[in-house]
Amino acid sequence: MKMKQIASLLLCVISLCLPLSAKDIFVSLSTGKNKNAGTKEAPYKNLWKALNVAKDGDVIHVAEGNYPGRMKCGWFKMEKPVSIFGGYSADFSKRDPLKYKTMFQPANENNDKKVGTQGLLHLEFDKNPMKAPKGFNIVIDGLIFDDGFASSYHAVKGKPAGFDTGMWLEGPAKNKADKFPSANRYCISSATASRGDGNLTIRNCTFVNGSNYAVNLNWYKGSIAIVNNVFCNNRMLAVNVSCSNGSGKINWECANNTILFTWSRLNDLADMGFAIRNNENCNANIHNNIIGLNVLTGFDNTKGNPKKKTTKLDNNIFFLNRESDVQMTMSPSVVKVRVDSFEDLEEVDGIESIDGNIDLKDPKIFAGRINARYLNAFLSMKYSEKTKLDPNKCNALRSVLGLPLQGTITTTCDMYANRYPQEDALKLFGAVANYGAQMPK
Repeated sequence: MKMKQIASLLLCVISLCLPLSAKDIFVSLSTGKNKNAGTKEAPYKNLWKALNVAKDGDVIHVAEGNYPGRMKCGWFKMEKPVSIFGGYSADFSKRDPLKYKTMFQPANENNDKKVGTQGLLHLEFDKNPMKAPKGFNIVIDGLIFDDGFASSYHAVKGKPAGFDTGMWLEGPAKNKADKFPSANRYCISSATASRGDGNLTIRNCTFVNGSNYAVNLNWYKGSIAIVNNVFCNNRMLAVNVSCSNGSGKINWECANNTILFTWSRLNDLADMGFAIRNNENCNANIHNNIIGLNVLTGFDNTKGNPKKKTTKLDNNIFFLNRESDVQMTMSPSVVKVRVDSFEDLEEVDGIESIDGNIDLKDPKIFAGRINARYLNAFLSMKYSEKTKLDPNKCNALRSVLGLPLQGTITTTCDMYANRYPQEDALKLFGAVANYGAQMPK
């Protein structure tokens, strides 16, 4: 073979190995058609269509509207590393995520759709590390996730005066307006078995009325940044990052987020209800967030071996978290600590730094931003538990022998994860300069 032929062959091989240039894809629910070319002038109608045709590294621009998923299933699956930017006007001439709302807001009537996913936006790459994508940078920016109209709420129970709904229900719907039970799913999730080596950024997004964790990421390799988002009225956990690579570690940042009203797993208020959790094999840098009004604690560090993870928890505002601002393992116990005692945690396993955190002194900064009726009900919330033992001879005998008694336990709570107005969640952007979510740029 001649030298010119060899050189030509090498150039051909190299060109096949190089990634193609990223493509911009446009989606507009009000003006697009799925038969279009997906350009700004001729956008697709549906986001699922854009996700199907997109290649690795493409950027999908999504105009205002409530995107229901294919056949109104209420969810989207991302199997390739692409970026999604929302918040555009219908003709893509302007972008403002708070004005031109790109929403994932499913309806309760569509909860009967059987799906094999766990999130409104579910990331799942190839399970084989050799086939999974590498070297990618995903950005999810300017989307609104609101499961408040897919959930089921009790018609009268746990309904403070002036509220649109009663308490959130995991079980059967007990409201004529709700045909099906709550979907009980994450807002953004990644599959535990998913493999991939790259970076993910979630920014300028709103997570409100989540029926399960708002962000639940099981990441294999790379780094994660969760910055400048509002999390309001979600169940169990707002931000949870874990490492699915047993031999590696994930570096992740959680910065300038506003995280309020994270509820417990059930209406007994017994467990969960955390703003942020760090997990084993994860290195977290948590700073400049506003973390308040969470049912149990602001930051949870009890999951996994504390010696196998590190946390920087600096310059955050904490306020009115129900049980504590931080809880973590100090063998053999779990300790619950308020901001004024954070210095006692400086040499705890896994804590690299815990400086500059403050307790909110002037709640007036949230005037006109937090829904006052919701806040008042939350602060006035009453919880009671009654135990009624069976007064028969069997229990009498159990008592003599020191055995557990049988009986019934009744719990009552006068509100639980009631739907929060989305428009009020959006007002939380820009509440405090330098802390929490700032106005999207």
